Amino acid sequence: MSDRVGVLLVVVSAVGFGTLSIFGKLAADAGLSIPTVLFFRFLLATVLVWAGLAARGRLRRFSGRDLAIGLGLGAFGYALMSGLYFWALSFMTAGLVGILLYTYPVFVVVLSALVLDERVTSKTASALVLDLSGVALITGGNPAGADPRGIVIVLVGAVVYAGYITVGRVALDSVPADQLTAHVLPAAACVYLFFGSVTGELSVPGATSEWAIVVAIAVIATAIPIFTFFAGIDRIGASRASIVSTVEPVVTLLLGAAILAEPITAVTVGGGGLVLLGVLLVQIE
Repeated sequence: MSDRVGVLLVVVSAVGFGTLSIFGKLAADAGLSIPTVLFFRFLLATVLVWAGLAARGRLRRFSGRDLAIGLGLGAFGYALMSGLYFWALSFMTAGLVGILLYTYPVFVVVLSALVLDERVTSKTASALVLDLSGVALITGGNPAGADPRGIVIVLVGAVVYAGYITVGRVALDSVPADQLTAHVLPAAACVYLFFGSVTGELSVPGATSEWAIVVAIAVIATAIPIFTFFAGIDRIGASRASIVSTVEPVVTLLLGAAILAEPITAVTVGGGGLVLLGVLLVQIE
């Protein structure tokens, strides 16, 4: 029973994270700038995550080296990846952005091999080939909604995210991931408060519909997925949770078609399938 609940929790998390591209598109259509969306996303999510940890008795405030690393990961890792992700949405469909970002697990393996001297197995090499083949198919096939600029941006975002995960795993290997997230979120919020203020792109949502989008991004696409993913890990373990979470880009693709009327082509399905196969291969023991 615990396994079923754990799998369900991770699926709920994947569905939540899978809505981020959809809400990002809706935010852009509503005229909300990227700094505005991301500042309020991280600010509101910080409040919810800290409140949730406090209610469970798991709230821990970092200090010294741990605090510096946690805030640094948020300011220079997660914040940058999120900005690239939302920027890519201005060039491509939500479904394609979701698929291409999911190349990051393979980049994690590559970075671990380069930085940590971890051995690259034939399975890892095969996974990398599958992922790159999927990206090449999507790019070369030029499906509706794809744009070379968007592809480059989201792949850079995937590499940044892989670096964030690799550095976080090494630097704070003794710190629970949910507590690390609680420090990453406010650091990312501060980045977009500063960036938005300097560029003049930060504003307070005015209409009720704008606030609804921002709150949905913070709650449905950020806070709830964070809590359900960690709760799922507690029941089925990190490896199985990572495998189950590969449904996320599939959810994004389907929601993009259902809500935004984004086309799903054979090339998109074929390329996305290769990417997901690569991700599954690299994560299966």
